[in-house]
Amino acid sequence: MTAIPFAAAGKAAAAVRRRPRRRATKGMVARMMAWLRAWRRRAKDRSALAALDDRMLADIGISRAEAEFLANKPFWRM
Repeated sequence: MTAIPFAAAGKAAAAVRRRPRRRATKGMVARMMAWLRAWRRRAKDRSALAALDDRMLADIGISRAEAEFLANKPFWRM
């Protein structure tokens, strides 16, 4: 029977433990970037909606009051 050096086994175990952390961090960063993109898109959409005149709002079937309500919502709310 051969003995496994303790130092070599420790290095392999440490390398295995680090990999999921990196993947989890990448996933977390990707989710945060997706949230930021969605927030930015919502803010742009709401400002564009606020800029529409009454004729354009009537074309899409929204009243001025509904447009103002939607435009005044915070960017983080759906």
